[in-house]
Order: sequence, then C-alpha cells, then structure tokens
Amino acid sequence: MSLEVLGYIAAFLTSVSFIPQAVMTIRTRDTHGISRGMYLMFTTGVAFWLAYGIYLVSWPMIVANLVTLLLAATILVLKLRYG
Repeated sequence: MSLEVLGYIAAFLTSVSFIPQAVMTIRTRDTHGISRGMYLMFTTGVAFWLAYGIYLVSWPMIVANLVTLLLAATILVLKLRYG
C-alpha cells in the first residue's frame, strides 16, 4: 500500500467523522453543548491546513481539509446563530 493511499484513508475517516455532528446540529439546531471558542479555533486551523495542502499540492490533505472545513464551518455558523 502506498503512502498516498494511507493519506486518502486518513482523509476519509477524519472528514466523515464530522458528518454525524453536522447532521444532528442541522436537524436539532441545538448547539448548547458545542464550544464556540473551540470551533472558531478548529475551523481557522482547518482553513490553514487546507492552504498548506494547496501549497504542497497534496490531494489527500486538500480533500480532507476542504470537506472538514465545510462541515466545521456549518456547525460554527449554527453555533453563532443559535447560541
């Protein structure tokens, strides 16, 4: 197995791990158990990882961080909107 395949597996697992939280948050609009500060820092960090992946032209890093950024940003927007 090549190292790139390991990257894609890691990208898939870490990215899809946010789907259950995003779906539950979108459905319930309940964000009280979510830390605003943590999601602000996390979403910003993922954006920087995405930029770094783009710089390196690392497709596993780009795909993983793009998907994670979209899901984390969705949760963050709902947290900011619904408190």
